[in-house]
Amino acid sequence: MPEQRFAHLHLHTDYSLLDGAIQIKPLAKRTEELGMSACAMTDHGNMFGAISFYNAMKSRGVKPIIGCETYITRGNRSDRAASAPGEKANFHLILLAKDLDGYRNLVRLTSKAYTEGFYYKPRIDKQLLAEHSQGLIALSACMSGVPSAMLARDNCDEAAAAAVEFEEIMGKGNYFLEIQEHGLDAQQRIRKPLVELSRRTGIPLVATNDAHYLTPEDARAHDVLLCIGSGKTVNDTNRLRYASPNFYVRSPEEMWRIFGNELPEALLRTVEIAERCDLKLPENINHLPNYPIPEGEASSPDDYFEKIVRQGFERRRQKVWERQESRGELRHAISDYQTRLANEIAMIKQMGFAGYFLIVWDFVRYAREHAIPVGPGRGSSAGSLVAYCLEITDVDPLRYDLIFERFLNPGRVSLPDIDIDFCVKGRGDVINHVANLYGRDSVCQIITFGTLASRAAIKDVGRALEMPYAEVERIAKMIPPPVRGRNVSLAQALEQVPELRKEIESNPNVKDLMEIAQRLEGCARHSSVHAAGVVISPVPLQELIPIAVSGKEELTTQYVMSDLEKTGMLKVDFLALTALTVINDCLTTIKQLLGTEINWPDIALNDPKTMAVFGEGRTDAVFQFESSGMQEICRKLKPKDVEDLSALNALYRPGPLDGGMVEEFIQRHRGQKTVRYLVPEMKEILSNTFGVLVYQEP
Repeated sequence: MPEQRFAHLHLHTDYSLLDGAIQIKPLAKRTEELGMSACAMTDHGNMFGAISFYNAMKSRGVKPIIGCETYITRGNRSDRAASAPGEKANFHLILLAKDLDGYRNLVRLTSKAYTEGFYYKPRIDKQLLAEHSQGLIALSACMSGVPSAMLARDNCDEAAAAAVEFEEIMGKGNYFLEIQEHGLDAQQRIRKPLVELSRRTGIPLVATNDAHYLTPEDARAHDVLLCIGSGKTVNDTNRLRYASPNFYVRSPEEMWRIFGNELPEALLRTVEIAERCDLKLPENINHLPNYPIPEGEASSPDDYFEKIVRQGFERRRQKVWERQESRGELRHAISDYQTRLANEIAMIKQMGFAGYFLIVWDFVRYAREHAIPVGPGRGSSAGSLVAYCLEITDVDPLRYDLIFERFLNPGRVSLPDIDIDFCVKGRGDVINHVANLYGRDSVCQIITFGTLASRAAIKDVGRALEMPYAEVERIAKMIPPPVRGRNVSLAQALEQVPELRKEIESNPNVKDLMEIAQRLEGCARHSSVHAAGVVISPVPLQELIPIAVSGKEELTTQYVMSDLEKTGMLKVDFLALTALTVINDCLTTIKQLLGTEINWPDIALNDPKTMAVFGEGRTDAVFQFESSGMQEICRKLKPKDVEDLSALNALYRPGPLDGGMVEEFIQRHRGQKTVRYLVPEMKEILSNTFGVLVYQEP
């Protein structure tokens, strides 16, 4: 018998929402443990997890094969008519990317399935498949694939004709007939006909296992997941269920026990197909849109960038620095600003990011010109003098000793990240401007996924098991609330809550509930639209990344924000900040009632009365200072100036809070503890934070 090698080519992760229960990191670990050299991901109708899967598999030394189990219509993808009674509306077809061309065609197909073919499911048709078949390998799929479905009806001639047609579309050697064995009667009935169909048409067989969960022990949890997805309970007779516990990630040895004697070539063919799939996604690339430079303004983006930056520098000099100088408040010489600006410009141009700054400058300028309030700056971008001169930010980095390299340095290969706050009322207008400028098909919002977190998992599983509502709620309330935005896992809850452990020990139903919930915890539950993220592309998005359509008919990416960054796409956070809206409404009211127009640069940031309000903790509705915890440390510290507020804002995070840094800072600030430095050289850096390491700098 030949060496028992096998690769999974038909597998569903939890991104086959509420149908797949395989999470990507455990899958990567399991395939490595099983000694598999390759593994495919073929979720239903989407590529949601493709980038995460690709990187997780590579980290384990397993070749990732990016694929999709597509829904293919009987007729045209634009048809919206219901299918005839007894007829399937859609069939399944597995597509695997052989190379970069195949990946890009898979991106196009899964995108158009949403934008052109969506009707209950994202659908393609044979015409679309023929247009984008290059670089792809197709498998006939499960019992819902065209040939298998026809064989199940004893339509052998139709099955042969359909198989031959798919082979013609894909090209000879790029279409295979799947044969599966999960212990289902339907599969047994078509096993011999499938073998005969292969002999008759010359289309090779390939053995697959339609994996929906990781191990046999996960079968019941997966059944509960199906109930959650369909709104049914485990006791409902009329519901979707898998009639065997064999839809897991089988080992090569198990697959050879099933098919090895009769069809060893169908097993070896999985490895042959895996070897043909050799996708290498590009690394360290940036897909930056081209900002349209006004005619006659400059010969290149670099030149135009430098021109408008230096114009902005002169405006800041006249409106800010010269006024500060006249009042004796300018902390650095103008020559220091000039030197810093020249260095930043050179760095930005050297790294090829001038176009990025033009893009951000343009939509911030649009907002300001249309009286849409914009935040003064957020995160490390406030360390850029260029951003300040372009009025992307309103924070003078030299005045507050902010370091440009924290924002941008030669070691950074990804695009810079400038998050912009906009008034809630005007954010949509700004995004609309961006879409008009770069093209509606080149701009969209970013997808995000809700998961079965600890409490949600308890509640969903409890409903599916038909446990009494009151009992499920009681157990769910035993799970500690999130700690500073991080959910407490079920495993952590079991460690922390003795009452929960007692319930499990004394109540078999609760034990069952917890075991199933733990198996499903962390699975993707539903998709939604990210609150802030927008991606901007130099070409129509579906030429680079897969896109989807949300339940509200909004165009979104199929990749989450962290995965988009790995593909080199430009993503921008257009943050909608209610505080800006409130402030703007207040300023408008003041002007209407008092006739007074407030000029931001003239406001004293260290006003004693304002600091007294912070010191009393009266900061309800003050952005980032409204929480009870922040109000408490304000009362303890009694901040004296804006630098104190900045330090508190930086310190009020899980690490410093848990490590006692906040209390140490407060005691040193109030003179209750001696300020000490680890080495004398640190005094120059840490004197304004009393020797406490508050800010992260390179």
